[in-house]
Amino acid sequence: MSLKFEIRPTPTPTSEQERTAKLADPGFGRVFTDHMAIVRYNQAKGWHDARVESRANFPLDPAAAVLHYAQEIFEGLKAYKRDNGVNLFRPDANARRFRNSAERMAMAPIPEDVFIEAVEQLVRIDSAWIPGGEGSLYLRPFMIASETFLGVKPSSEYIFSVIASPVGSYFKGGPAPVSIWVSENYTRAAIGGTGAVKCGGNYAASLRAQAEAIEHGCDQVVFLDAVERRYIEELGGMNVFFVFDDGSLLTPPLGTILPGITRDSIIALAKDSGTRVREELYTIDQWRSDAASGKLKEAFACGTAAVISPIGKVCSASGDFLISGGAAGPVAMGMRKKLVDIQYGRADDPHEWIRKVL
Repeated sequence: MSLKFEIRPTPTPTSEQERTAKLADPGFGRVFTDHMAIVRYNQAKGWHDARVESRANFPLDPAAAVLHYAQEIFEGLKAYKRDNGVNLFRPDANARRFRNSAERMAMAPIPEDVFIEAVEQLVRIDSAWIPGGEGSLYLRPFMIASETFLGVKPSSEYIFSVIASPVGSYFKGGPAPVSIWVSENYTRAAIGGTGAVKCGGNYAASLRAQAEAIEHGCDQVVFLDAVERRYIEELGGMNVFFVFDDGSLLTPPLGTILPGITRDSIIALAKDSGTRVREELYTIDQWRSDAASGKLKEAFACGTAAVISPIGKVCSASGDFLISGGAAGPVAMGMRKKLVDIQYGRADDPHEWIRKVL
């Protein structure tokens, strides 16, 4: 299935002077471009009315299903400015994961080619908003249940939209090691739940644990499994990797965690270089003892926003410990450079992950 998008440029675009001022220091997710893409669904018409138009509020009835039963999903990806145009990084993987999320949440899956076309059309019309240097245009495709009713059932109407936000470099002065708090009171997901789905409920459920981490002076929270409360799963919004003295990498297996696209890319690039990658269970006690013995050399988190964040310190009610003396390690930093160089078109793209938009 494919839809033709109607393009309706905003009659009141942001002036170049104002846009330049906003791009000087956009932060993350606080500045937005002039347009949005939108497609609607109902059971009679299917997906229809695809267009790009001025970014504006949605009119929603107070009984809209999303407000009561949380049928909503989202994605996150970036557009990168390069010398000869604009790149997207693995939008097909985002479209595929979005479809999987929709199916798990009993929502109407949007065709993957429509997802990608919506993203590309928005990037084209708002390309002037892409910062230079290490900045990028963060793209947020999302879908909400819009049917008006109060019965507990899947909605029969949906709104799919894409908005865009220019973002600067995630780290000022380069990636700095983060400290993380081990959550022992809260869990993120259980087998059979929605841990592998990119839905807002997962993130809402993590906020109390994240607040607890901040109360203990940490940057992020890491969750343990919901059954035995022993096995490392993921951070509040990032996957995690461990680097050992034999050169191998370990990352928790999929099932109850989000199948991160950055995670998948790191696994592929590591295997390209001959590095052994294990997707295995790993306990908090193993983490502590391996860090103490020197068997564990590095740990890092990964995700779309930050790409790779070295983990320098782990804190818990049982005591704190450092990893690699609390410093950023060469494997994490080398992998980050390799991945970012592909995203910006500064290095070869052996897996054909780059999709050129302009």
